[in-house]
Amino acid sequence: MVLRIRAAIVAVLLVAAIGGLPGLVPGAHAAERPVTVATYDVEPFVITEGNVKYGFTIDLLDEIAKRAGWRYTYVDSGNVPGLLRAVQEGRADLGASNISITAERERTFDFSQPIIAAGLQTIVPASSAQRAEPGLVDFLKVLFSKTMLVWLLAALALTVLPAHIIWVLERGNAESMVDRSYFPGIFQAFGWGLGMLAAAPFDPPLRWPIRVVTIIWTFVSIIFVAYYTAILTTNFTVSTITSQISTPADLIGKKVCTVADTTSSAYLNKLGAPFTGAAQIEDCYDGLGKGDFQAVVYDAPVLQYYLTHGGAGVAVPAGAVFKDEDYGLVFPAGSQLREAADSALLSMQEDGQYELLKKKWFGGPQ
Repeated sequence: MVLRIRAAIVAVLLVAAIGGLPGLVPGAHAAERPVTVATYDVEPFVITEGNVKYGFTIDLLDEIAKRAGWRYTYVDSGNVPGLLRAVQEGRADLGASNISITAERERTFDFSQPIIAAGLQTIVPASSAQRAEPGLVDFLKVLFSKTMLVWLLAALALTVLPAHIIWVLERGNAESMVDRSYFPGIFQAFGWGLGMLAAAPFDPPLRWPIRVVTIIWTFVSIIFVAYYTAILTTNFTVSTITSQISTPADLIGKKVCTVADTTSSAYLNKLGAPFTGAAQIEDCYDGLGKGDFQAVVYDAPVLQYYLTHGGAGVAVPAGAVFKDEDYGLVFPAGSQLREAADSALLSMQEDGQYELLKKKWFGGPQ
């Protein structure tokens, strides 16, 4: 009996030594758990080349897989709505790319702890930010704008009216500055009216009623010229800064592009700024380069990566990051995978691996 017990112990130890009983020796692992991940391409979070995926989110998922014992199968969802549908309908165990955590989404999904702090930002064409001092073309555009044309018509009326008053009352005087005949008398009076508008009449009228009119019209002319100058200056100044966008409020009235059905499109709707909703952020980049759009609004980390890579020299940031957001991994409500993902993310932060990944893709703390 004793011999049999000893033999059994020896057999168990031999099996354990060669790894036949997982869990009896350090380093032995159970089979990896298959996890389906819905994602879509957006630099620098997810990038696909052939059958290979890489990017900040992919590196993060790979590190989580090592710590949680997962094995991934990726499903391309195309965009944010497609990713959320895949998770909600059970076609994916989780969704990952640059998904913002919002109160509305949390009513339907579970989110991991934040994987990166983000927010929205605006970029504009580099040419608009590097605009030189306004030139003759800018001046002519303002001078012949609808507002200025109305004022020019008013100036014409202010010269035609006194011209007829002067001609009617002054034509009977032999020493008058105007001829008795309508032509050329009206032109002479008209010239006097232009002089009054400029506060510099050619000759004073001879009759006292016309002198009273002259005094009144002098004040009218001075006020009119002052108003005209002020409006012309204001409109000219405004025309030189209409292309400048530094705050979200400046987006109203501009040609703006963003990705449809995202937090950026929801923000623009709430702001009351009309926009073009593109399927992919690359469509906005193309339109900005072609001059179709005056601004692009989207997630700050995505735009900042674009500005330092393909968008260098094409676009520049306009203002600071606004509407702070956090990205997270999205799970179906009640998913048991979220706890394992959060545990892995916390351990990555503790051992410094998380900071290394951020520096790799963003060059420093975000």
